[in-house]
Amino acid sequence: MSITRRSLLLGSVALTACARVPASPAGPLKPITLDRAFSGYAIGAGVFRVDLTGAERRFTARLHSQLVGDRLTVVEDFVYDDGEENRLTWVFDRAGPGRWTGQREDTVRFPEVIETENEIRLSYTADFRSGSDVTRLGFEDVIYFGADGRVINDAIVTRLGVPVGRVRFEMQPV
Repeated sequence: MSITRRSLLLGSVALTACARVPASPAGPLKPITLDRAFSGYAIGAGVFRVDLTGAERRFTARLHSQLVGDRLTVVEDFVYDDGEENRLTWVFDRAGPGRWTGQREDTVRFPEVIETENEIRLSYTADFRSGSDVTRLGFEDVIYFGADGRVINDAIVTRLGVPVGRVRFEMQPV
């Protein structure tokens, strides 16, 4: 009987580690929309963790967002713990109530954004360049307001459909 329990426990842990979509945040949360989450200037810090090895890459970012009509532009200036710097710019267009489409320099196809009352789901694929190499990664993000008013972005990162890492990024308006 203990082998069966152990097998079930290990199987449950393995399935949890292979989650392809971040869990919804717990607790009562403030309502959020994409244009409220990314409004004006913000600073933040985050970490990318590799599931298999536990390796981490930390970063900070400054964001500047502007909404003009139904178009939201979010400029992100990243500085990584190894000194690398990168600028990425999202351009989101409202596609209907609670829906946006978007594009960034490195995205493949148009990302899908769905707003519900307490969270935003962002799903996209991006090509990351490192020297002459390109790695295609999938991202499943959930964005929500933390209890202290920070915007929190949790993501599951996949490669070829297999979860390989997680990102947690917390932003504070300035």
